[in-house]
Amino acid sequence: MADNAVDFCRALAAYLAARIGTPARVLDDVPWQECEQRLYEGQADLGVVCGLQYVHSVDRGDVPGIELLAAPIMCGHRYANRPVYFSEVVVRQDHAARSLSDLRGATWAYNEPTSHSGYAITRYALARRGERAGFFGQVIASGTHLRSLQLLLEGAIDATAIDSTVLEQELRVRPALTDQIRVVETLGPSPIPPLVISRALLDSVRNALRSAVLSMHTDPAGQAVLASANIKQFVTIADADYDPIRHMAHIASQIEPWPTTELLAKTT
Repeated sequence: MADNAVDFCRALAAYLAARIGTPARVLDDVPWQECEQRLYEGQADLGVVCGLQYVHSVDRGDVPGIELLAAPIMCGHRYANRPVYFSEVVVRQDHAARSLSDLRGATWAYNEPTSHSGYAITRYALARRGERAGFFGQVIASGTHLRSLQLLLEGAIDATAIDSTVLEQELRVRPALTDQIRVVETLGPSPIPPLVISRALLDSVRNALRSAVLSMHTDPAGQAVLASANIKQFVTIADADYDPIRHMAHIASQIEPWPTTELLAKTT
């Protein structure tokens, strides 16, 4: 999850630990890439991953691997009580673009290549419009959604695609952003990043965590944790619910690969 969700992750871990009577520690002192790998290897127990990362792990048969625990339903009319989210194509307020199509030749940043909202869905949208290569003038990898947003504000890039839940949270904590950026196109909806659990855990622990997560919205303490991230509740999901992401990733692969070298800074 993005850095602006760390407080929610801590609160969720503390809530679940109290519910099942087992201590929990949030891995917020190591890079997210290492956290993700630990999940697949059974060295971490619970986490949130992008839907594209989930299908990659399951389809390549990671051992012990992960399984779906639940998915959040976000508050807000456009989520329509479904476990979905969107990808927002954003530019600065003073940019001339009014749609993704207007960004031909622009400098574009994506967060990283295993992201659905920041990488694959944009490529899917371009492929569906007949593009195969060379649409953007320059493409760079920022490393995270929030880094992409900062590069946009600095004028180092023209546009990027941001997970709608990440952007909404950032706007809640930084309302001044409303006057600095503009959404020119919304891609989606897509199956939302799921809460996943390691298959290395005992069945009894997995079942206890699943029960605790799915009933959070019925408990005042759980409601408070959910509200901090604008989540209505967690619901049960199945692997087939992520088939749309598999399909979009397949179509997206028709686009010529973008560079994957992380951009640490473009301006000083």
